[in-house]
Amino acid sequence: MNEKRIPVQSILENNAVDKISVWAEKNPIISDLVEFLSLEFKIDITSDLDIVNGYERDSSNINGNAEVLCRPGNELECALVLLCCQSAKIPLTISAGRTNLTGSATPEGGVVLSIEKMTHPMVKVDMVSKTLTAPVGMYLEDMRKEALRQSNNKLHYPVDPTSRKEAMVGGTLSCNASGFIPGPAGATRYWTEGLEILTPNGFKISCNREEYVSENGEFLFIFPDGAVTFEVPSYPRPDIKNASGPFSDENGQVDLVDLLVGSEGIFGLITSATFRLKEMPDEFLDLFFTLPTEIDAVYFHQYISNHFNGDLSKITALEYFGHNCQTYMDHRETLFNSNSEVGIYLQIPLYNETVEDVAEDWLKILIKSNCGINEDGILLLNSAQNWQTFFEARHSIPSNALEKTRQMDTWSILTDTIVPPNNFPEFLKITDSILQTENIEYLLFGHLGDCHLHFHLIPTKDQQPKALEVYRQIVEKSAELGGVYSAEHGTGKRKRQDFLKCYGSDAVEQVRSAKAALDPEFLLNRGNVVEYYLNKPSDSLKLSDG
Repeated sequence: MNEKRIPVQSILENNAVDKISVWAEKNPIISDLVEFLSLEFKIDITSDLDIVNGYERDSSNINGNAEVLCRPGNELECALVLLCCQSAKIPLTISAGRTNLTGSATPEGGVVLSIEKMTHPMVKVDMVSKTLTAPVGMYLEDMRKEALRQSNNKLHYPVDPTSRKEAMVGGTLSCNASGFIPGPAGATRYWTEGLEILTPNGFKISCNREEYVSENGEFLFIFPDGAVTFEVPSYPRPDIKNASGPFSDENGQVDLVDLLVGSEGIFGLITSATFRLKEMPDEFLDLFFTLPTEIDAVYFHQYISNHFNGDLSKITALEYFGHNCQTYMDHRETLFNSNSEVGIYLQIPLYNETVEDVAEDWLKILIKSNCGINEDGILLLNSAQNWQTFFEARHSIPSNALEKTRQMDTWSILTDTIVPPNNFPEFLKITDSILQTENIEYLLFGHLGDCHLHFHLIPTKDQQPKALEVYRQIVEKSAELGGVYSAEHGTGKRKRQDFLKCYGSDAVEQVRSAKAALDPEFLLNRGNVVEYYLNKPSDSLKLSDG
């Protein structure tokens, strides 16, 4: 039964709470926090800047600063740290694998709480319910392997972002990470069945999907000492692959699990998660082929979508390699015949079939698309050598582009924009035109199955201001065409201005109001999604771009 009243549990002993209360009354400074938590509760915490500095940046490379690092080993220690920071009004930023590109793990002062030691209890697969429960500090790829091992290769966790070997489970929950599977089934939120989370002041909430659903736009959090009303965000949310801000619903009906996944840690610290698992295919058919032009790839997307009656989640990858990718790709001569071609990687899961059973049929399906596919150029990747060649080629593109950026001593600017399929051809045409008019070098690749391609800009140093303006134009155009600025990377601190452009100032205030209900001092993950300030100017809302 759906319920909007959410029980919030105290998991700390009264003695510990009393000690923290007495300590906080002395108006402690951050150095006092280190001494108090280490001596009283034996928590791993340090102010050694040689150690702390290693946690001040994530993959966004935004400058951060922190004075203290703590590495709790369980949820009780996490609750103690959270309560201490709230009581002493010390900012705290959650850090996982730091693979994110938006600065959500970049601290703005105070304490960094790394979840790297949150690896217990161990992963447990339930074969009856086809679910898996995991701690947030383990690496995603380790969790995926454990699902296969415990289920004897019968069940798997399908979400497979490129950074799955470096990203921790908690980080993927924070930004609603997604992988190659098109549609909702490619993202973390779709597979999340239950969560355990600590509120910013260290209380615990356990929730399962469909257990708590907001009513009339509200949740009611029932704390031991009183109730807190929480208004859920209601700004319009495009029904496409979407990692832009907390989950929202215009009718005010939001499942608590959906709200927490992708909220970038602004509402609490997730300590454990339960995920649904999927039956493991017997095999995969892996194909790489080329098309003459970008518009042929657009036509192929429409063709393959029609083939599956609009449900592209029936395939497990539809990836695109377009403009200028060959310049930055190892093994291009094996995959491409000419510089004018674009490449497609298609993966089809097979159940009760073999590659030999379906390969010939799929070759016919591809040729029937009339998109200019060269039959002789279709490469079956199911041999170890062909797969290794393709794998190295795919992963060499961003690596070589980054090396070019370093050599030029300039920036890499990567878009994460997405638009609905019906507006995809127009969006590509306009964006290509903007970049070519400004003569900014770029390459184009990404997830064709979701109409979600990354424009990777490599401006010269002189072009940097213009490149930022071009990026803003691309974000604005995606919003005009019914899309969003972030399909998979989130908002963090870097894209707060994009959130404002996409959803407007009222949406910013909705998120601020929701956060303030549980974290009135904006201490936890300060600066993520919305800018930190306690007293909003009455005349206007001004956001920095991080």
